[in-house]
Amino acid sequence: MSDAIDRPPIKTRMPRAIWMLGFVSLLMDISSEMIHSLLPLFMVGTLGASALVVGVIEGLAEATALVVKVFSGAFSDYLGKRKGLAVFGYALGALTKPVFALASSTGLVFAARMADRVGKGIRGAPRDALVADIAPPELRGAAFGLRQSLDTVGAFVGPLLAVGLMLLWDNDFRAVFWVAVIPGLLAVAVLVFGVHEPDRPAHEIRRNPISRANLVRLGSPYWWVVAIGGLFTLARFSEAFLVLRAQQGGMALALIPLVMVAMNLVYSLSAYPFGQLSDRLSHTKLLVAGLIVLIAADLVLASSAHWSSVLAGVALWGIHLGMTQGLLATMVADTAPADLRGTAFGFFNLFSGVAMLLASVCAGLLWDVYGAAVTFYAGATFCSLTLALLAWRKRPE
Repeated sequence: MSDAIDRPPIKTRMPRAIWMLGFVSLLMDISSEMIHSLLPLFMVGTLGASALVVGVIEGLAEATALVVKVFSGAFSDYLGKRKGLAVFGYALGALTKPVFALASSTGLVFAARMADRVGKGIRGAPRDALVADIAPPELRGAAFGLRQSLDTVGAFVGPLLAVGLMLLWDNDFRAVFWVAVIPGLLAVAVLVFGVHEPDRPAHEIRRNPISRANLVRLGSPYWWVVAIGGLFTLARFSEAFLVLRAQQGGMALALIPLVMVAMNLVYSLSAYPFGQLSDRLSHTKLLVAGLIVLIAADLVLASSAHWSSVLAGVALWGIHLGMTQGLLATMVADTAPADLRGTAFGFFNLFSGVAMLLASVCAGLLWDVYGAAVTFYAGATFCSLTLALLAWRKRPE
């Protein structure tokens, strides 16, 4: 895994397809976040679920998405095509949205959440590999940062729309969930008509991407990124707990999604600049800085449920996401062979998925038994362990 240091100024123009992929992510995130920003409140307040149930559902759903990415990523490498799988995954995600509006039990919410995340899993690794295929190497960090930034615009526009519609429709969760179907379908249309996949050599021989030989080909620098990414995910449990922390501070029900608006606004504004920075600076140092910011976020959120503390904590959380999420994707792309990028993103997300399941379940247990503060202190502890691992294995810069 090599760090990009002191590269010459970037003059290459960002490909149009990267922008289109960003707008696809933006529209789908509007759709998803209109639902997900309200879903913990819907499950706890309307369906009577506990924080543990929320943690288990969120953990299993996100873990499922990340595990599915292994197979979709490897399959895209085998086919030599990525767009078709991405279209199918986005379509599946869009078609699950009405189920949330119809749900009358946590079981049905769980089924819809799982199906939605399967769609995310199918599209995730092929889409990320497609970004790496399309973007020039000297713009790779900026390309991932741009896609992530546009994705995150949707992640704060969605909750903002949810707040407005909740106020307009007197806290009618189900009506908001129905509206969320529209941007999801638009995302599929933009991907189908707006993105052209690069041609691949016709003479390429299809091989099993997850054979032992190919896993060895991925190399130790790549597997080091996987290990760091997994431990990092243990420190960053589901953002549903940020919503629950805001509720503890006594915010009006319809205004609580503004917490996610604030976090994703900061995330969106920071992702592209930090993506550009990652093309010029040490990846390891930038990752360390992101971990330190996450520790600060956890400590602030643990200290108080007052709205000002929650707002400061989620803002720091958003900065750490902007610093690290595109960076980790860039590190995967930089360390993996071009013909195994889908598989590389898939395995990276498999390990992150297992970590997300463990983190969310543990967060739910700690929350129910010991309270919110201990949950966030535990997150800070895992951040510290990740920093210790990075310090233990210093690499040449």
